[in-house]
This record gives sequence, C-alpha cells and structure tokens, in this order.
Amino acid sequence: MRLVPAEAGRAVRVGVPVLAGPARLAGLAVVSADGLIVVDKPGGMTSHDVVARVRRLARTRRVGHGGTLDPMATGVLVLGVGRATRLLTYVIGAGKSYTATIRLGQATVTDDAEGDVISSAPAGQVTEEAVRVALAAQTGAVDQVPSAVSAIKIDGQRAYRRVREGASVDLPPRRVTISQLDVRALRRDQPDVVDVDVDVTCSSGTYVRAIARDTGRALGVGGHLTALRRTAVGGFPLAEAATLDDLERRAPEVVTLSLAAAADRFFPRREATAEEERVLSHGGPLDPAGIDGPYAVFGPAGGLVAIVSERAGRARAEIVLAPA
Repeated sequence: MRLVPAEAGRAVRVGVPVLAGPARLAGLAVVSADGLIVVDKPGGMTSHDVVARVRRLARTRRVGHGGTLDPMATGVLVLGVGRATRLLTYVIGAGKSYTATIRLGQATVTDDAEGDVISSAPAGQVTEEAVRVALAAQTGAVDQVPSAVSAIKIDGQRAYRRVREGASVDLPPRRVTISQLDVRALRRDQPDVVDVDVDVTCSSGTYVRAIARDTGRALGVGGHLTALRRTAVGGFPLAEAATLDDLERRAPEVVTLSLAAAADRFFPRREATAEEERVLSHGGPLDPAGIDGPYAVFGPAGGLVAIVSERAGRARAEIVLAPA
C-alpha cells in the first residue's frame, strides 16, 4: 500500500517559503526576481519537486508554493519567488476550480487511485439521476470530513502517518463551500464501475477526493478519485500556466507575473502619494480610503508598497513589500 500525504486543496504553511539546503544550491548566483509563476504541474511530481526544479531554474533559494497538489494531480500550481513568497498566504486562501473523474464501484484507502482498493460493489445500475442527486447534496456550505490519509495533525502527528502505522483515524468535519459540482460526462467503459467526469469550484481547504468518497458512499457502491486537474486558483487560470519545459527554456527569467502585476491582479488597488508611501513603507498607518480589504497600495512610480486592511479607523499594512 502506498500512502500519499499531499492533498489537493491543502495549504502549505502560510507565508513560509520552501528553502533549499545550502549545499544543493552552492555556487548559484542569486537572481533578484520577485513575482509569481503560474505552473502547469505535471503528474507524478510532488509540489515540492516542482519548487525544487524552479529554485534551480530561477537561481534563488527563496521559492514557495501556494497550495499543494497531489502527485497524481496536474494543473495550476502558483509559486512565489523572492518577496512574492509573502503573497502566498493570500493565494492559499483563494477559491479553486478543478476537473476530476470519480470512479463509482470501488473505495480505496486513500480515496484516490494511489491507494489499494478496500471494497467493491457493482455500480452498473447506478443512474445518472442518482449521481446528480448525490453530488447536489454536497454543494453549498457543507461539513466535509477530510480524507484519513491527509496531512492534518492529530496530537502532533500527521494523519497519514498514523494510518501508515495501522492506527485508526477519526477526523472531525470542516466547513467548506462547494459552489459548483457539475457532471460533464458519465461513462460505463468497464463492467461494474461508472466513471463520472465533473467540474468543481470550491473554497480553499476542500478535499476533492472526499467528494468522490462521499458520492460513492451515498450511492452505496463506494467511490474514489481517478483523475484531478486544477484549472484555476483565484484569478490565475490554467490558460496562462507555463509548463516546466517552458520555464526551462527561458531560465533564469522564469517569473511570469511581477510582484506589482500579481498584486494588481489579486487585490483592489489604492494609489498613494509620495508621503503616504514613505509612511506606509516604514510601517505607519494611513487614513482609511473606504476600500474593502485587503488591498494593494502602490506608490507614485507604480511600485507595490504594501498589502493593507482597514481597521479601527486606520489603514494598516498586513505586509510591507517596498524594497528595504
């Protein structure tokens, strides 16, 4: 049995870049590029594998990712380079969209195709209408039980480690929002199983493989995820994602969105005067502008100064991004 700790929708530790060991990057010149990279992650790689590859291409130790994808999953993985790693806390919390395939008729220990099958039941008679009803029951704000093979900690130990050691894991449900869960196709290519292709749009923290598991349970036949492709993270769609081969060809210039462009895409914008830029860059507050935050503040020259939110009648920096 092979257990996979990563989970689509699971966040990495907020705002903390993944750092390389000094020996592995010894001798590399550091490139001072700050920004985001929207990567089309290939199957068979962990998110940390992608970070390590981009770290080498960008020639910098300071690279992080904004939300893990399972090794079997493909699609949008947002990376931060340099100061932009500090924006990843907001990327992690953004909504996400996927295309996925649910196989009905088999349940696995991992709720996806990476784990051993633990039960089977003939699903050939399951109707499309029944599938749609089971999916509809999971839309909106729902309490979802994460997969037992996840990185959630129980008494200081990752759940997947406890399962690997043979322990029973009982995780409490978490409130998530699944705003879209639509059937694209229903296929009966093999006896006793039904494959359902779905489109999913959901909040951060949603376990797509738990959707597959719960659909199978509701229909009494078991279910697991056989394919997953992330098509968007917040405002970053798959259409603008670069492959690793693309990044290899243009290395070390691998940043696809500068720090300022990324913030302008992700946040409401506020223009600051030169004096406001000076105050904010030193951690001081500004007068409120009545903008729902967090929002990005730009200086007169167009540079990003800080990400700001308004509270207690003042506009205060959540993070300062102006160069030191």
